[in-house]
Amino acid sequence: MTPSITDSAVNAAITAISSESATAEEKIQMLIEIAQGFQKKPKNSQDLRNAMGLFYHAYQMCGDDYPLLKARTKIGMAGILQISPDSTPQLLQQSKADYEEALEILHQYATPEEVAEAQMNLGLVLQSLVPYNLARITDSIQAYHEALRVFTWQDYPQEYAILYNNIAIAYLSMPMASEREYLRQGLAVQSFEVALKHINLIDHPREYAMLQNNLGNALQYLISSHPVENNLRAIEAYNEAIKVRNPRDTPLEYANTISNKANALFNLPDNPEKPELGNQENLLKAQVYYQEAWQIFTAHQQTEQAEIVAKALEELQAEIQAISILT
Repeated sequence: MTPSITDSAVNAAITAISSESATAEEKIQMLIEIAQGFQKKPKNSQDLRNAMGLFYHAYQMCGDDYPLLKARTKIGMAGILQISPDSTPQLLQQSKADYEEALEILHQYATPEEVAEAQMNLGLVLQSLVPYNLARITDSIQAYHEALRVFTWQDYPQEYAILYNNIAIAYLSMPMASEREYLRQGLAVQSFEVALKHINLIDHPREYAMLQNNLGNALQYLISSHPVENNLRAIEAYNEAIKVRNPRDTPLEYANTISNKANALFNLPDNPEKPELGNQENLLKAQVYYQEAWQIFTAHQQTEQAEIVAKALEELQAEIQAISILT
């Protein structure tokens, strides 16, 4: 097999570093920086393998002399295992072990921000391991809260928003007895609302839209004796998200939000004060949103999302037809 350009680049980098008159510490740092370049914008899985090889080479060079750089190589390798398209429960477990090993060192030598970023990523790995019964969701939530000690809304609004979003999703995935289902859903809604007290439309539009969209989802499926009120609140949240998301700049995010809004409209009476009158108007509005979302997902070759919307649209059209027959 002919070596790829990236393979050649990696070999050339290692050769250049080996012959450099730089110090060992500088060489390790160079390897880490090259590996991070592959890791941040991988064009294919080979780029991730190259990054892993460079991180490992740097790790071997560290020995016991450069603990902070050693921890950073561990963080790099953990991150690759975490995002690899071929990731398995075993690889995720290795990623978890790498993060935990690195964190022991980072606590001694790194900045609070570097520690918090590692805790944030550890939380994601733990969350990914929960479906395999290889981690507890409470440990994931704890890791996120540790990161929030550093990533405050004043100084790090983007990380703050992502952390609260992750915490809410973790609550929603928490297994509970059916009679306590409302509790985890309530905690998720509360997490979104806490974040939205500080993340606003003007200063943090992208994060604001993400939180509002996901708040709408949580409200829509919240077990409650007030489903109409929750759906109205959900639609308000989706409308806030659509102030940022639009078909030109963020088509997929926009399509996701309008399909979520259509779901809420499907179950909302036209007049909340008189639900017995039905929801024909809201069904017609939902149909328009579903059709627009389907067109966007199809145009961007998002087959799975397009199929889900198509099925929902089919059910909605059957409902509209049934109502028209009755009337």
